[in-house]
Amino acid sequence: MLWKQFFTPAKSMNTEEAKQLLKEHQLTDIQIVDVRQPSEYHNDHIAGAILIPLPQLSDSYDLLKKNTPLLVY
Repeated sequence: MLWKQFFTPAKSMNTEEAKQLLKEHQLTDIQIVDVRQPSEYHNDHIAGAILIPLPQLSDSYDLLKKNTPLLVY
């Protein structure tokens, strides 16, 4: 486990705030990560989201861009 993750600021937001964030940013300016199960992702997901199921998230940090805002749902 990476100990620095506990010191990284994170902001929770509601659905409306997330929608506004997506309206205000290009997909190249933000990373969207869907942490649900593959079947849920394949049924529907936010355009541009990558699938990293929650149990695999800690093993998948190398897939994420450093210094780029991250929206996780």
